Amino acid sequence: MRVTTGLARGRTLVAPQGMDTRPSSDMTKQAVFNIIQNYVEGCTFLDLFAGSGQMGIEALSRGAKHAVFVDAASKAVEAVRANLKSTTTRFDIVFLDPPYQQKIIDAVLPMVVGQMAPQGIILCETERNEQLPESAGDYEIAKTYFYGKAKITAYRRKEGQEEE
Repeated sequence: MRVTTGLARGRTLVAPQGMDTRPSSDMTKQAVFNIIQNYVEGCTFLDLFAGSGQMGIEALSRGAKHAVFVDAASKAVEAVRANLKSTTTRFDIVFLDPPYQQKIIDAVLPMVVGQMAPQGIILCETERNEQLPESAGDYEIAKTYFYGKAKITAYRRKEGQEEE
């Protein structure tokens, strides 16, 4: 794994040992950053289920002003809940890439929505056939992208909804 663009371009990243972490493919990573390329500069980026941290590092390399990395192999939902409760940061971009087919996004998505900046975007990487909620709070699926076996689902605030 390498950082593909920006200040850290070409830097090799180390993945955690073992089978508990499944790094996003280079194709998926490029696809995600193509989707959000106009929003990364100066953003606050949350990399949930960070694994190696490659997505947050890529965001920082591309000009994000701040990134938060969260990963807990066991009891992931509880760890995410605790981390979200302890921060007052509003995130411009959130990337969720939990273990596939475990319905973790269903539990985490409503918590993340409450931490979003007004024009924020939430991106979820799942297996191609994994079903996600159509909406969470005032966010709804804006677009779905398919890349090989992976699917990226982009959530945005519903039209006409104001931040609470």
